[in-house]
Amino acid sequence: MKLRRDIFQAISDPTRRAILVLLTSQAMTAGAIAENFDAARPTISKHIQILNECDLVEANQQGREIYYELKIEKMKEIDKWLEQFRKIWENRFDQLDNLLSTLKNKKNEK
Repeated sequence: MKLRRDIFQAISDPTRRAILVLLTSQAMTAGAIAENFDAARPTISKHIQILNECDLVEANQQGREIYYELKIEKMKEIDKWLEQFRKIWENRFDQLDNLLSTLKNKKNEK
């Protein structure tokens, strides 16, 4: 039985999020990715496999090496989902700004 994974399961792990950040600047081999972590290479390879299964990264063979790169379209799915929360927080920050301005004005009036 094949496990069904989604992008939110993939980004729930801090190591996988760190791998995604690494891949924002350039395509990298599994070995190059693993050099950035204290974990064993097979552990990092498993993380890469999960990211690949979720379509967040794409594997491209170049000669003997396999390079992994970020799939921007899937990242946009995450951003779209987060947008609803971003609006809530922006509204709350606006309310806080208004409150702080009011308090500052009251203090200056005294």
